[in-house]
Parts: sequence; structure tokens; C-alpha cells
Amino acid sequence: MNYRRAYEIAFVGLKPGIHDFEYKVDDRFFEHYGPQDFENCQAEIKVKLEKTTSLILLKFDISGTVDVQCDRCANTISKELWDEFDVVVKMVDEPDQMNEQEEDPDIFYIGYQESHLHLADWIYEFVNLSIPTQRFCAEDPEDTSKCNQEVIEKLDQMKQRAIHHDSSNVWKDLDKLKGLEEEDLN
Repeated sequence: MNYRRAYEIAFVGLKPGIHDFEYKVDDRFFEHYGPQDFENCQAEIKVKLEKTTSLILLKFDISGTVDVQCDRCANTISKELWDEFDVVVKMVDEPDQMNEQEEDPDIFYIGYQESHLHLADWIYEFVNLSIPTQRFCAEDPEDTSKCNQEVIEKLDQMKQRAIHHDSSNVWKDLDKLKGLEEEDLN
């Protein structure tokens, strides 16, 4: 069975009103999309679908956990996923043209002949958007970072060398210019 079929909703047979759907997503879901910058994803996606005669309102609630690398020391850390996303699906005669022209990413067009909503790409996007952009190791009660101290010390040493190297090079280049000005004056 095609994995994407598991993330389809046959909305044609649904009565107008609110309908709830739940999906669990792990690393296997993301294999289709290629390498990711996270692992051990355990996400729950709750979708509330509200069907009316002219459109479908979708509300995605994302929760769960994912393992990412700390931005400072590259330790593997677990981060909470939590976010909400809304999508308005409208039925039109020429959905491809309308989707190209639409500037609002929360509005999506499908053709009148469509019978299924394909949620896999939205789930992929919304799980990725739910991952915190700043990824740092937690701090202990004394407000000290739980980052790998050996890595932090090495980074500090490299930073000091870079600062010393950059500052000496900047002045050296300026001294060359100063020498040229004196030659021009003579």
C-alpha cells in the first residue's frame, strides 16, 4: 500500500460539519522526503476538518518530540513539538492557476472533481515548522549550560585565535595603505 494513502481524507462522503482525524508520524514518514536534520521523531497530528458547501477548513495540532543537535556543542537533545496551523481549502475550476496566483500560504485550491485531500505534504511541512529554531542544551538550576564543556572550551580557543589573527591582519593591511600615502606625498 502506498504510504501516502494513509494520509488522505475522502471528503466527498463526509457530511457538512466537523470531523476529527489523528495521525502518528515517525522517522519512516520522512524517508520519502530525503535526509532530515533531526531523528527519533514521535509526532502526533490531530486534524480538525470542518466541511461546508463551498470550502473545507483544516486545523492541524502538532505535538510530540524530536531529537536534534545542539547549535553550540552538537550534543543530541530532545525537543518538544507543539504548534497549530490552519489551512483553508477552496474548490475552483482551475486549481493549478489559482494556487500559482495565491499569495497566502494558508489558502489552497482544489478542483471540483477532487474527492480526496492529501495531507502528507502539509504534515511534513508543519512538523518541520514545529521544531524550535534555536536548539540549545538545557541549563541546570545554577543557570549553567549542560553543553559539552570540552567542545565549548575548544570553540572558545578557536574564537580567541581568530580574533587575534583578524585584528593583526586588519592593521597590517592598513599599514600598507599608510605607506602608499607617504610615497605619494614625496
